[in-house]
Amino acid sequence: MTIESRNPATGEVLARYDEMGADTWEAILSQVEVAFRDWRQTELEHRAELLKRLAKLLRDRRQQLAELMTQEMGKPITQSVAEVVKCAWVCEYYAERGADFLAAEVTETDARCSFVTFEPLGPVLAVMPWNFPLWQVLRFAAPALMAGNTAVLKHASNVPGSALAIETLIRDAGFPSDCFRTLLISGGQVADVIASPQVKAVTLTGSTQAGRAVAEQAGRHLKKTVLELGGSDAYLILEDADLDQAVASCVTSRLINNGQSCIAAKRFIVPRTLQKEFEERFVDLMRSKVLGDPMEEETEVGPLAREDLRDELHQQVERSVEAGAHLLLGGTIPDRKGAWYPPTALTHVKPGMPAYDEELFGPVAAIIPVDDEAEGIRVANDSEFGLGAAVFTTDHERGEAIASKQLEAGSCFVNDLVRSDPRLPFGGIKDSGYGRELSHFGIREFVNVKTVYVS
Repeated sequence: MTIESRNPATGEVLARYDEMGADTWEAILSQVEVAFRDWRQTELEHRAELLKRLAKLLRDRRQQLAELMTQEMGKPITQSVAEVVKCAWVCEYYAERGADFLAAEVTETDARCSFVTFEPLGPVLAVMPWNFPLWQVLRFAAPALMAGNTAVLKHASNVPGSALAIETLIRDAGFPSDCFRTLLISGGQVADVIASPQVKAVTLTGSTQAGRAVAEQAGRHLKKTVLELGGSDAYLILEDADLDQAVASCVTSRLINNGQSCIAAKRFIVPRTLQKEFEERFVDLMRSKVLGDPMEEETEVGPLAREDLRDELHQQVERSVEAGAHLLLGGTIPDRKGAWYPPTALTHVKPGMPAYDEELFGPVAAIIPVDDEAEGIRVANDSEFGLGAAVFTTDHERGEAIASKQLEAGSCFVNDLVRSDPRLPFGGIKDSGYGRELSHFGIREFVNVKTVYVS
């Protein structure tokens, strides 16, 4: 069996790789487990220094890495460069803060002394998606390695070049050669890898369906999991919102990464009194975005990652229109090679339509008119997902109260688009998963929170 890397803009095969057999990946797991025994004993200062070196390599090689990502999954080149730089940031963040996050916490008890330590678990399996080929991996790997764990990566099958590039980067930064390894395997082999005694925990970013499967497999073997799954983020526009700012944030969020982001804005909830004006501004801005060769710097929207994903998205649009949604923009597959789909906007979206009930993983916006704030909040929460949400209002106290107390999501933003940040915990609720990445919460997901009591 082979794994292909294919350019979604042209359909061209970039490279082919041999899929690993069980003998190969089992040997790798054994090597990663052996590496853990030494790595866990290294000083935190040494781990931090290697993370700083990794950050420097990411910055030095950012153009090369960006081009690889764009060629493999179609991300506009300017966004690919920004992704590499963000990866450097997360490495630097944990290099600077990791020791503090892992410091023992003294607690007064009846003992002569008692405290809590944070000890690494061992090799962690990461099952990662294609939409942010470097960021999804480094935001897990930086804290995991800083905590003293080792890691194995099962990346998405359409970005094998990116997977191998990350392994090379980590090795070139000076980490032990078996601290981080890539497994070029099929999805069908993941269950066997999870079952391996060498693997101590699993993290997955991907679909809700994949998350359920991994959670079930890991649960059978009592292995810790962190799941960051799909999202259908609601952006709630209140009647007093600054429409210029709101529309700009909404369009940016909907189209970032060609619309292929779990935390992209997908449902836009608008008061009927603002509906016409919002739709006109929204469509005008969506229409102005440059759809083209993702290797060109002026391109703002590139192709989707695969043609099958594009076709599935188009079917969701068609079924929504058949059910009564109004098409304001786009909705037609371009007559050209590659996995292209234009910026698209639907309005009068209602329950029962794919655009309301399902995740739209591409540049398709669902506009939902409501009568008032209470209905808007109800609609925002009327979803199986709970990854991110945003509210737009010039009344900051009102927006803060809605975001903090009423919206059901792991990340709620006021007057800004939802995004991940190394300094803040990131993750979801409901069908968007559980556990947290980033900040001090993320580095403590894959550690043994150990009580030490000295009488």
